[in-house]
Amino acid sequence: MEGWLPIAGLLNLKVLLLAGRVPAIHPAAMILLVAFAAMSLVFRRSFCSWLCPVGTLSEQLWKFGQRQLRRNFALPRWLDVSLRSVKYLLLGFFLFAVMTMPVASIESFMQSPYGILADVKMLDLFRYLSVTSAVVLGLLMVSSILVKNFWCRYACPYGALLGLVALASPVRIRRSVSQCIDCGKCVRACPSQLAVDQLVQIRSVECLGCMECVASCPVEGALDLCAWSRQPVPAAWVSIGVAAIFLIAVAIGRASGHWHSAIPSQVYSEWIPMARGLSH
Repeated sequence: MEGWLPIAGLLNLKVLLLAGRVPAIHPAAMILLVAFAAMSLVFRRSFCSWLCPVGTLSEQLWKFGQRQLRRNFALPRWLDVSLRSVKYLLLGFFLFAVMTMPVASIESFMQSPYGILADVKMLDLFRYLSVTSAVVLGLLMVSSILVKNFWCRYACPYGALLGLVALASPVRIRRSVSQCIDCGKCVRACPSQLAVDQLVQIRSVECLGCMECVASCPVEGALDLCAWSRQPVPAAWVSIGVAAIFLIAVAIGRASGHWHSAIPSQVYSEWIPMARGLSH
């Protein structure tokens, strides 16, 4: 669980970059953050579409809605653009908090009961759902059934960060204008609702690198994921590359001793009962 703490990952990464040491608390969060950023740099936001458990759940929800309602809904453009800014505002808030926090304060915070029990509190959020949390999760699930990738598109700051990193990727979807037959299947398949059939290259931060548009294209060579705008990248290479980056990162973390938090079991035994109290 502690590997899926993006804020802890950002805080620990700052300590590593400025102080040259890997913090002992939640180091896996930093290892995975770097791994997911590397995936985005090589294969665009591939973590979101190929590996993220929330993205997988979101995909299953909108596909369920598509089967049951025979369609998904698209928000009006003005509302869609406005809501998409939410995840960047959240990202900006978190980055501002991380950048203005001194290294000494970060280490003190991470070694406090609140920082140590961050993973426990995240687990307890789902184990002991409050009425408010249940209502919010319910609304997100319903929204995800009606609108493709609602959480990923509008509210996920982690995805926003990876999308910005993906802007530097040499890999992007490329359409051959001469071979395209304007069937529109790529647009209907795109979970990010991008105008794939109207562009030569997809540079958008919203592109997930999922290759759904490529898989839906009936004309071979009309649509490809290309490196440096020329060399097609098969879907198998993307899946292998994403898996390899993830497994290598985990192996490095474990081999270097920077995977599990250096917290004695006795501390967890004493402090876990405090976790719910710290959440309120």
